[in-house]
Amino acid sequence: MIRIALDAMGGDSAPEIPVAGAVQAVLELPGSYEIQLVGRRAEIEAALARHPDVPEGRITIVDAPDVIEMGDKPLAAIRGKRKSSIRVALELQKAGESDAFISAGNTGAVMAGSTLLLGLHEGVQRTAIGALFPTRSDPVLVVDGGANIDCSPRELMGFAHIGVVYARDVLGRENPTVGLLNIGEEKDKGNQAVVGAHELLKADKRLNFVGNVEGRDILGSECDVVVCDGFVGNVLLKFYETVAHLFGDLLKREIEPEVLESKAMGRVFRVLDYAEYGGAPLLGVRGVAIICHGRSPARAIKNAIGVAVQAVKVHLSQHIAAEMAGDEAVA
Repeated sequence: MIRIALDAMGGDSAPEIPVAGAVQAVLELPGSYEIQLVGRRAEIEAALARHPDVPEGRITIVDAPDVIEMGDKPLAAIRGKRKSSIRVALELQKAGESDAFISAGNTGAVMAGSTLLLGLHEGVQRTAIGALFPTRSDPVLVVDGGANIDCSPRELMGFAHIGVVYARDVLGRENPTVGLLNIGEEKDKGNQAVVGAHELLKADKRLNFVGNVEGRDILGSECDVVVCDGFVGNVLLKFYETVAHLFGDLLKREIEPEVLESKAMGRVFRVLDYAEYGGAPLLGVRGVAIICHGRSPARAIKNAIGVAVQAVKVHLSQHIAAEMAGDEAVA
């Protein structure tokens, strides 16, 4: 039985949305797993009462009376609010009582708590967020999606390795290709960190490195994993979210309603919708941690649970440990 600890107090509409997502998961997703709803018991029970069709024994409640708010300072909150839903949920995994953690709450607190309580695998200098971007074919994984503002060449190479493991294990890419996000294809383009990372990535025989890629290449399926620092990755992620909404709004304004309601258009909107991808994995920690958007609907929480279950099934954390242990360049 796989146990998934879900922060029931995380997100703009907690606990209703996390609870609804958990219910959707146990009703729709295949597999044998249990969801641990972590948060204020009374509020969770009230939200669960609206879902009388929950299968018995599939959802449990773990009481955590404190909540880390979005405006709280991440590290101070993790250390000070010891009974917060984020900390209690992570401690379940640390104690071996849970196999994965999901939260749509304070991203900084999730990163700080995961690093502090779960720790990093040996050889991982910094944990990184893996953000999935839709393309004309299969989604591409962008690492880092916002955890690290300034990165050294060695850290960027580390992102490539942990991203490759995720692409192989969870996305099913047999020999993932890696591209380095830059302002040009030439190896000497970009800042010092990117130029240095290009040299390291090119020399690393364990990586299927295809060279520099530009922003226009990401949605064109040029590679499976795109490496960049968290500043660039987060700007890219937020910009894409806006473009996806703009595209949807334009279609709704210009296309006839009967066309918009067709199955073909439904498939297009699903590709553009971040809820389809669930959440972004926090890669490099000793365990499984998934970060969801604060505005995630129940469907996104459900899909994040599916991602977490898959990560546990394929032993993602153990494989990242093995990948980094075999990489002397980033040890």
